[in-house]
Amino acid sequence: MRIYLKDLKNNEKVKIYIKKADDYLGEIGYTEHGFRHVGITADLAFKILEKAGFPKREAELAAIAGWMHDMGNFLGRENHPQNGAILAMKVLEEMGGDMNEIVAVGGAIANHEEPSGIATNPITAAVVLADKADVHRSRVRNSNPATFDIHDRVNFAVVKSNIFVDQEKKEISLNLNIDTKICQVIEFFEIFLTRMVMCRKAASVLDCEFRLEVNKTKLS
Repeated sequence: MRIYLKDLKNNEKVKIYIKKADDYLGEIGYTEHGFRHVGITADLAFKILEKAGFPKREAELAAIAGWMHDMGNFLGRENHPQNGAILAMKVLEEMGGDMNEIVAVGGAIANHEEPSGIATNPITAAVVLADKADVHRSRVRNSNPATFDIHDRVNFAVVKSNIFVDQEKKEISLNLNIDTKICQVIEFFEIFLTRMVMCRKAASVLDCEFRLEVNKTKLS
């Protein structure tokens, strides 16, 4: 049986996992990881594979993995990719999913986070790129800039974030518009360098080069 993203969006168990994961992260001071973030990740993962010329079913599986990639956080931040993968696979099995597709989705979720995650296939690569592309001030929960830590400050400084796939040039570009009055570009690299390295490796799985552009300046 083929399962689609719309089926997961209507699954009550998945809704609870996502909400409880975001609630937990909010309590320990992390940025938003709820329905907004997973929705963007699912949408971008689908578009990345679609625009890179991969089969639509692979793009759909990437979207499914993107929707469920962070729900393991309610069990704790550490090992949340692996915990989330187990939860997701159980849900998909209960829904009667195809085992090959279940394993593909589980593998993508388990490998979406640095430093241990490794993208070895297009579905995982798309989830990695989509997840890391969602850097934006709307994810910051803290309403008092005076108490921002570096993660809040960097996310709040990003006023626009877009990821583009150029199939002809074989390039995937993450374009950011950063308010340097809030955060200097070097601060972005202090906390996101390992993520950008992971994005570069993920793009190579899709036979593309990864490009980063900040305030219209190409940095890679």
